[in-house]
Amino acid sequence: MSDLQYLALGGFVVIFALAMWRGTNMGAIALVGTFLVGTLLFDLSPDDLVAGWPTSLMLTLVGVTFLFGIARENGTVDRVVSSAVRAAGGRLLWIPWVFFGLAAFITGAGAVTPATNAILVPVGLAVAARYKVNPVLIGVSILNGTNAGAFSPLAIYYNIIAEALAEVGLDLHPGPVFVATFVANTLLNLLAFAVFGGLRLRGRRAEAVEIDDVRHEGWQPVQLLTLAVLLAVTVAALLKVDIGFASITGAVVLALVAPEAGRRGAGHIAWSVVLLIGGIITYVSMLQSIGTVEAASTQIAGLGAPLLVALLLLFVAGLTSAFASTIAMFGILVPLTAPLISSGSLPLVGFAIALAIAASAVDSSPMSTGGALVVANSPEEDQQRVFTRLLQWGLAMVVVAPVGAWLAFVVL
Repeated sequence: MSDLQYLALGGFVVIFALAMWRGTNMGAIALVGTFLVGTLLFDLSPDDLVAGWPTSLMLTLVGVTFLFGIARENGTVDRVVSSAVRAAGGRLLWIPWVFFGLAAFITGAGAVTPATNAILVPVGLAVAARYKVNPVLIGVSILNGTNAGAFSPLAIYYNIIAEALAEVGLDLHPGPVFVATFVANTLLNLLAFAVFGGLRLRGRRAEAVEIDDVRHEGWQPVQLLTLAVLLAVTVAALLKVDIGFASITGAVVLALVAPEAGRRGAGHIAWSVVLLIGGIITYVSMLQSIGTVEAASTQIAGLGAPLLVALLLLFVAGLTSAFASTIAMFGILVPLTAPLISSGSLPLVGFAIALAIAASAVDSSPMSTGGALVVANSPEEDQQRVFTRLLQWGLAMVVVAPVGAWLAFVVL
């Protein structure tokens, strides 16, 4: 990498340090950093800098929080929460695993991962708030479940890796990849369950009267309409309709039918999270546009020791995916490792599994779509704490996932 690229990476460290020191929105600082570094060091135009703004993710955050804000205001979310807890027999211990299983099923059936998270995270976080369950536990369980299903033969992540390998003449069988990644994410969720208080849920039950406390008046017409809209958005997501546009369309329909709930629901839009996540991703996108990630990956690939190269590339995959696109990482790293795989220096299936785990386990970072949704749907007073815990967990996964996957599927 060039000296200027190293300076740009250093700017990322400064952004985190300033935000932690002064308690200022990290995204706002990152936008200023994008402007200063991009224009002063790399002579990028404002259009070049704005191109990194994650428009699709921002639309998803606005649309989902608006839609479910209305659903909260008209009482629909309370009823759905009661139904979810009733399905678990009132045993709060099973709630994280119910959401894990639902996420794995929906993604494994072919839904894109942001859509699965957008469907389940708001409901899961509502359950957490109502029954005083750690929102990070529910959120991470959904994200791990999404990753558990993300490498099925029907899922987008598997097909992206398989297509990238096929372009260089390598054929990847889906069975071992799906089984291994499903088991790995189940194990990660067991760890999260222990770390974020799942064991403390043993013996805790939602009393029947508590489950039924929103049912005594029966479903109101607006709630039935809201449920129909939520189901329509879910179906649209499964059909690959953009989840952001689908959500905001549903929100507008409900706001037109019940304007007062629509006005109150707009207050749930997580603008501070939009600024936070959008600013940081814009800075990371600038790093990608100036070739920092690709330069680092190319340098690593040229080191010559296959096992060391594999480990370092897995670290690059994890660290970059924690702040940027997981799909983009597959597109960059698979071609770089293809020569080592073709020569037999690295195992095809083993490295594919390791890369899948390393790049996706960090999706619980608050900078990813799923992590951002968890922060945005947490109670406002808890958002900073949830952001910090997800950041800690995501950074831990940057180390744990690559090392564990490397040892299990590349070395052994």
